[in-house]
Amino acid sequence: MIRYLRIRNLATIEELELELESGFTILTGETGAGKSIIIDALKLLLGEKATPELIRTGKEEASVEAVFEVSDARELPEDLAPDEGGHLFIQRTISAQGLSKSYLNGLLVPLKKIREAGGFLLDIYGQNDHVFLLDLSSHLKFLDEFAEVAELREKVKQTAVRLRSLLREKEELMTRQRERAQRLDFINFQIKEIEQAELRAGEDEELLQERSILKNAEKIALLLNQAIDISYENEFSLVAGLKRVENAIFELSRFFPELETCHHQLADFEVFLKELASSLIDLREKYSPSPERLEEIEQRLNLIEKLKRKYGTTIEDILTHYENIKKEKEELERSEEKLSGLETEIKSVFDEYLHLCQQLSQRRQEKARELEELLVKELARLAMPRASFRIEFRPLRPTLEDPATIRDQGMEEVEFLLSANPGEDLRPLRRIASGGELSRIMLALKSIGREEERGRTLIFDEIDSGIGGKTADFVARKLQQLARRHQVICITHLPQIASAASHHFRIEKKIEKDRTYTQVKKLPPKERTEEIARLIAGARITEASLRMARELLEQNAGRD
Repeated sequence: MIRYLRIRNLATIEELELELESGFTILTGETGAGKSIIIDALKLLLGEKATPELIRTGKEEASVEAVFEVSDARELPEDLAPDEGGHLFIQRTISAQGLSKSYLNGLLVPLKKIREAGGFLLDIYGQNDHVFLLDLSSHLKFLDEFAEVAELREKVKQTAVRLRSLLREKEELMTRQRERAQRLDFINFQIKEIEQAELRAGEDEELLQERSILKNAEKIALLLNQAIDISYENEFSLVAGLKRVENAIFELSRFFPELETCHHQLADFEVFLKELASSLIDLREKYSPSPERLEEIEQRLNLIEKLKRKYGTTIEDILTHYENIKKEKEELERSEEKLSGLETEIKSVFDEYLHLCQQLSQRRQEKARELEELLVKELARLAMPRASFRIEFRPLRPTLEDPATIRDQGMEEVEFLLSANPGEDLRPLRRIASGGELSRIMLALKSIGREEERGRTLIFDEIDSGIGGKTADFVARKLQQLARRHQVICITHLPQIASAASHHFRIEKKIEKDRTYTQVKKLPPKERTEEIARLIAGARITEASLRMARELLEQNAGRD
């Protein structure tokens, strides 16, 4: 609800500040005093189009500021969260150059964000101000709250969300199915190409080493032959010379026993030389010059390089890619089976959705008749005794071919229709011309409604148009009752309604030094009695009108 309102340089208002309270508040004043300017200021605050013509003559900028107290922050989106004290600060400025700025809790925000905030905080009921009437989803929401089907509607929503998700999954799978044959051909080609290569991890490094050896085969062969000749094959090789030294030491050890150890060491060294010579001979045979083998290695390395360019920078990367595409192939080959299972699940969830929607629709239909009867009775008490009211249901057929038809709110929309007078056709509420009728209709709806939200600000303008007597008294009672759940602000010319409020403000227009000023004053008890007497008798206040004003105030003070 609104706790504080400040208006600067708007039309005839130069500076106006209002501190508002919960409950029922009345604004009264002479015709043309500026009551509509306050309504216009609130519309501007919450996002209505602004023009420089609204700025007070001689001023460069107009502004409207309000502090809202939020009773339940859970009703607001996260980005509209109030401060720690539960307050939401909204400001709108208009410059003479036509620029408009909006602020939320001190931060500059897009006008769209302000409009969004306003939808959660405040409703203005007057001619052309009924967002409720223009938005058919509001009609359905109102009926559902009256029918108390929140739990069932939530089940419908959850099932709809799940069904749309399954349909998206099916569409993605079918898209892949259409590409399946082409993708499988491509994958099979890659798998065959990699399998035919018969790659081994580290193979390229081994081939590079072997290629280096074969490219230097002649030099290596020369060195090997030299080493083999010196160590083993030559008549004067190390092995031959070592054998002679070994024999000589063996003979000497008969005379010098301490040489026995040297004899064994020379024998071990001979074995080492023979093993070395054998290894060198093997290398000479293995790496003898071979142009054919070198060509084979070059071809193999070229093949590996080609595969690296296509599938990875290393053989390990290629083998990893191979494993991945094998898995993808298996998934594609199973996709037909998966699609079949998905279609079965979609049918099951769709049947569940239809069943829940039918339950919801049946409950709505039952409660719609009750709501129609209650509203007609309420309207009769609000000076619309011959009014007819009907809730029109428009089926919205859900189909699996179009996920957009799977709606969270079920498979229908509703619209409220009214005929204010006998002989007139029932027409949508949004096409009714009278602002007073619209305000009374909204009062009736709000009075019989079972809305869960509390603490909103409801502003009724023109609600007393064309009524008086018992009807005015009944309207006053309804506004009092509504004020127990919401902050109600009403502009009125009727003393019955004015006397029913808990708080009373008078709007006055004054002229000083050829300038017009609109001012607002909260009335103390004595001045309030005089104001209600003025509403009763006009400009000439009499003792009788004062006595009647006091009686009205006393009567209302005695009511809950």
